[in-house]
Amino acid sequence: MPSSSRDERQQPMRKQLLTAGVAAVLAISMSACSSNSPSTTTAAPAPPASTTQAAPPATTTQAPPPATTSTAAPVAGYPLQVKDTNGDGIITVGFAQVGAESGWRTANTQSYKDYFVPANGFKLVFADANNDADKQKQDVRDLIAQGVEVIDIAPVIDSGWEPVLQEALDAGIPVIISDRMVSAPDTMYLTYFGGNMKAEGDRAVEWLKKYIADNKITDPINVVHLQGTLGSTAQKGRSQALTDAAPGLKWNIVYEQTGEFTQAKGQEVMESFLQQKKDFNVVYAENDDMAYGAIDAMKAAGIDPTKKIIISFDGNKSAVQMVIDGKIKAIAECNPLLGPQVGDIIKKSMAGEKLDKVMYSVEGVIDSTNAAEKIKTAFGN
Repeated sequence: MPSSSRDERQQPMRKQLLTAGVAAVLAISMSACSSNSPSTTTAAPAPPASTTQAAPPATTTQAPPPATTSTAAPVAGYPLQVKDTNGDGIITVGFAQVGAESGWRTANTQSYKDYFVPANGFKLVFADANNDADKQKQDVRDLIAQGVEVIDIAPVIDSGWEPVLQEALDAGIPVIISDRMVSAPDTMYLTYFGGNMKAEGDRAVEWLKKYIADNKITDPINVVHLQGTLGSTAQKGRSQALTDAAPGLKWNIVYEQTGEFTQAKGQEVMESFLQQKKDFNVVYAENDDMAYGAIDAMKAAGIDPTKKIIISFDGNKSAVQMVIDGKIKAIAECNPLLGPQVGDIIKKSMAGEKLDKVMYSVEGVIDSTNAAEKIKTAFGN
């Protein structure tokens, strides 16, 4: 057989042997990688202790402090402090006022305007809600948009404030609630400052109870109840004091209607009652202005107000004079001059002082025993 033919036959065989050899080498090398891989994972496994220790429980399981949480409201304490954010040496105060429904409210507004001035280190941005709860919430949103450094809210009503307060929190603007409380969690505002409305009502009820006993009144006690703006803290607290006490004392509430804290509405409501020709001997009016309206209605109907027991709230100078004149028998005080006191609260916050969540002004009852003295410092006209 020619050598060329033999070489041609042997060539495929050489290729097969070469291929087989390469395959064997690859198999050995792959076997070596395979045997090394398990040994590295089993010989030095990541022990359970080392994997958990890499992120210590103290930093992985503990909740972050309230001031840095992203929840809807801080879980403990109010995280904000009043600050001069623009460094101009002046604190800009946004005041969301109820309106001007009474002499008390007028005096309250004026105390803010008089105090929050540059000479005292403040600038006032004033918003009047005109007794409109929805407008007031928008007023606060406008104050937030203007970038004031602290907001004071005297709420028309106490409900529905959580979303607005959260917006203030998100903007980093501390909020003070004054005069009337809100029903939101106290973690959403810096503090409440003003009167204790339920306590004011309790003082009025206790005064009436004592007056009845001292004067040995045995006739049935029939009360005309002129309520303030329904849903406001002042109305709720003062109303609750009367309605809680009346059944046990066997007092009859013969008429109950809101006079919206205004003289005109108080007169209108009293006129409506008088048309019913029902007996009454007590008028429980939840502010001075409604008491004025009730007295005007009685005079127009030929009824002498000095012959009735008229109880009022607030302490306008005109009302105190009526106590002296015998037309109003007692006034449960409610101090409207909150501006300087709120200013002190702001200064304490700026200094980093811890504030109580609720702070009350000092108040009492004005009657014939102290009216002559009280009128010297009474607010209003």
